[in-house]
Amino acid sequence: MDTMTVEQNGINAVPEAERRGRPSDLFWPWAASNLSLFGVAFGVYVVGLGLGVIPAVITGVIGYALSFLLVGLVAVGGARSGVPTMTLGRAPFGYQGNKLPTVFSYISNVGWEIVLVTLAAQSGAAILGRLAPGVPGTTATAICFAVAAVVVIAVGVYGHAMIMVVQRYLTYAFIVLTVVYMILMAPRLGVSLETTAGPGGWVGGIIFAMTLLGLGWVNCGADYSRYLPSNSRPRSVALWTTLGGALPPMVLLVFGVLLAGGDPQLAGAAGGDPVGALAGALPTWFLLPYLLTAIGGFLAGAIMDIYSSGLSMLALGVPIRRHYAVLIDGLLMVLGGYYLLFVSSSFLATFQAFLAIVGVVMAAWAAIFLVDMWRLRAGGRAYDERLLRAGAPAVNWPGVVSLVVASAVGLGLITSADQNIAAVVGFLMSEELKKSTFGAANIGVVIALVLAGALYFLITTVTRPRRP
Repeated sequence: MDTMTVEQNGINAVPEAERRGRPSDLFWPWAASNLSLFGVAFGVYVVGLGLGVIPAVITGVIGYALSFLLVGLVAVGGARSGVPTMTLGRAPFGYQGNKLPTVFSYISNVGWEIVLVTLAAQSGAAILGRLAPGVPGTTATAICFAVAAVVVIAVGVYGHAMIMVVQRYLTYAFIVLTVVYMILMAPRLGVSLETTAGPGGWVGGIIFAMTLLGLGWVNCGADYSRYLPSNSRPRSVALWTTLGGALPPMVLLVFGVLLAGGDPQLAGAAGGDPVGALAGALPTWFLLPYLLTAIGGFLAGAIMDIYSSGLSMLALGVPIRRHYAVLIDGLLMVLGGYYLLFVSSSFLATFQAFLAIVGVVMAAWAAIFLVDMWRLRAGGRAYDERLLRAGAPAVNWPGVVSLVVASAVGLGLITSADQNIAAVVGFLMSEELKKSTFGAANIGVVIALVLAGALYFLITTVTRPRRP
């Protein structure tokens, strides 16, 4: 498929004649989307659980690997079927029943588009303030926001082939610039951190790392593997997706942990404003490359989100072409970003807290999806394209019931610093537990994941017709 041609496939199965490439190609889009400087702040967050350097690195690496392995397993379904992620969800949930998790997927994707483009604009404005002090802050923010929005929408409209190329070259650039950045910051690194958390802190660190990374991408895993040949090795598809999504942010995580050990004051500032705080410690000559690294990292993630959100809109049954769906999502992104940047001063924190709720639902969805895919594979069956397209039954109740129950339990076991969100979550936790390591780690996300998979397996085992 030509990179300069707008992708014509929507949520249909990609014809075998159009499917090409190798599983290793999946490394690049996932690497680019997760090379954001937020990865440094994530290392600081893990240390904040009371873990020293070695425990923080170990738990972070395990959490990243486990969570992105889920994304890799979902990607296997895309290569097998040629169908995007949320359309595949019609198999375990039914044609109509699948609209429930797809709504949450759509909100999650559009929400993160807004957050990432907003962060890109804020980051660009902060650094431009040092490069060109005479430019008003509002003007700098508006310029960066406009550029970021146009880039994200344009790449999303062109679609899969353009994304695969753009993300590859972004990854090349990010790796070089990030290495230079780390060399410049190396004198500030250290290992002077003590572990104050008990054994539960290690478990909490793993859970926390899972929620920081891969669990936010499970609803997109098959969107970028669907153009691979159907005979692609499943292990390779899962491996390269996992490596691309988990390995680069692991490096940033380790850097953030070492920064907390060597310069706690800078690390604390980076936890709240990673781009601005880390820019203040850099020489002026590197600010422009740093600006490109910071903005590019956020935009790479937003590009993946806007493409997947368009596919989610189509999976809801909206009768429009894929590129028009991306344009609608882009309009929502611009409106939301404008509100966050120029109208509200506090909505961002509330909105990000709301996205944690969406994360619980999508974790439960992923478990049900993977159990269903495993059962299809174990039974030697493939996805029924007629079911995915037209739908019979309309609702697969085992999937829907498992999703609702697991999501309710998961929401009862997460916390939020936002008072409005806190009023509707954490209802299964005592005040003491909310203040503990497990409460801070939002264990409800992982509980929803495990419970949903177990429930779906049990219900479908009991209700499955017996062979005569």
